[in-house]
Amino acid sequence: MTKKNRTFWIVSTLAAILAVIACAVNPVSGKKELMFFSEKQEIAMGQETDQQIRQQFGIYDDKGLNEYVNRIGQSMVRHSHRPNLPYHFAVLDTPVVNAFAAPGGFIYVTRGILALMGSEAELAAVLGHEMGHVAARHSMKRLSGQMLASIGLVLGSVLSKDIAKFAGLASVGMQLLFLKFSRSDEYQADSLGIRYARQAAYSPGEMLRFFTALENMSVDAGSHKIPTFLSTHPMTSDRIAKVKAMVSSQDVRLAVKQEPYLRQVDGMIYGENPRQGFAEDGVFYHPEMAFQFAIPSGWAVDNTPKQVVVGEKEGKAALILQAESSNQDLGQYLQAKAKEFGQAELLKETSDRVGRFQSRHAYFRVPQEQGEPLAVRLSCIRKGSMIYSFVGLSANSTANLYQPILERAIFSFQQLSDPRYLSRGPQHLSLQRSNGSQTLQGLMSNAGVDRKLWKQLAVFNSLKLEAVPQTGQLVKLVK
Repeated sequence: MTKKNRTFWIVSTLAAILAVIACAVNPVSGKKELMFFSEKQEIAMGQETDQQIRQQFGIYDDKGLNEYVNRIGQSMVRHSHRPNLPYHFAVLDTPVVNAFAAPGGFIYVTRGILALMGSEAELAAVLGHEMGHVAARHSMKRLSGQMLASIGLVLGSVLSKDIAKFAGLASVGMQLLFLKFSRSDEYQADSLGIRYARQAAYSPGEMLRFFTALENMSVDAGSHKIPTFLSTHPMTSDRIAKVKAMVSSQDVRLAVKQEPYLRQVDGMIYGENPRQGFAEDGVFYHPEMAFQFAIPSGWAVDNTPKQVVVGEKEGKAALILQAESSNQDLGQYLQAKAKEFGQAELLKETSDRVGRFQSRHAYFRVPQEQGEPLAVRLSCIRKGSMIYSFVGLSANSTANLYQPILERAIFSFQQLSDPRYLSRGPQHLSLQRSNGSQTLQGLMSNAGVDRKLWKQLAVFNSLKLEAVPQTGQLVKLVK
């Protein structure tokens, strides 16, 4: 198909779609708007996205905490403009401070954002905010607009668009989670979050405490896996002012429930969980799976339960590691994995061992719809009952520069046996009741909290370091 014919086909198809699709009525505004997706399609997209989110980020392994968050969310469903949606609420196992909603009522908070919050009312306001995005169909409206304009989605990643699709984020539903909402969408979601929280008998003014904590929080963007709340939900002074104006003096009579909330997050993992893998001094270690490999100098590491992505800082090359249990012959396994590359040209295969591990390697040239082909190297390594698959990626024109770097990283893969790294475990939130005489800094010092965490914990407690918590107040510490 020529470029001219392809353009004509796209325009004709869009015209046909517009001719048969009627404008839908927005559940919140009651106004008609262009919408390419039925509610049934929206839910189906959400179900697919939910599966990918669970694989990509992992659900926090605390049944009680997940049930608690779900209970708070479900208590507001009947107040939503779309109460018949099958809402699901879950806690993601990541320290990133974020909350977001997939299409169809799938809503997530991270354990990072739960550590920042200080009350059940804050949680209700944030869940209500995400429910507002779902109720007003903000994601589906954006997707419909992009389809109308025939604009491709762009991944916010350290990798280029062509390389990023190999990292497992190519589905439409997943990409919607990484796009910023407009100011008007945020204003509306804030308004709905306040409304839903208030109707569920929670004090909506606690949203302001949450906003203040977000503004005070120092974020090291390089260490995060998914965008922070401020990145996906842009904050403005007008937004805060509008929330203040929506809060009523009568709201102070509604529930805050600070201590019940803090009891729920007591003992929750704080920060990165090294049991799931961590990078240190140019090496990636995974204590649970007992392996390690060298990280190319200056490259960024993105570690999730599904995979480890190591990317060159300008997105010119990447190394992706995945693992799964398999008794399949290594050669057959490699061939099956290679089919994921599409119309790839096989250049050569080798069976060089990686250390003491049996391994198979294949090299491909993979054409792209736009731009030059990719140079792709696939290495499958058997370690016990597991097969570890490395995919090395670069533009074909830079293969001579990056493929040797990728090869050194792959061939550095080895058994982790050093007890210093094998035994590395996570830190946890802990609660301590103030005696009314010690400063927050004094409490943390006496508890042996690492000084590097003091400023962040001050934000998490909504206190200055030199402030003295009230007598009997529960303070969040780390142990």
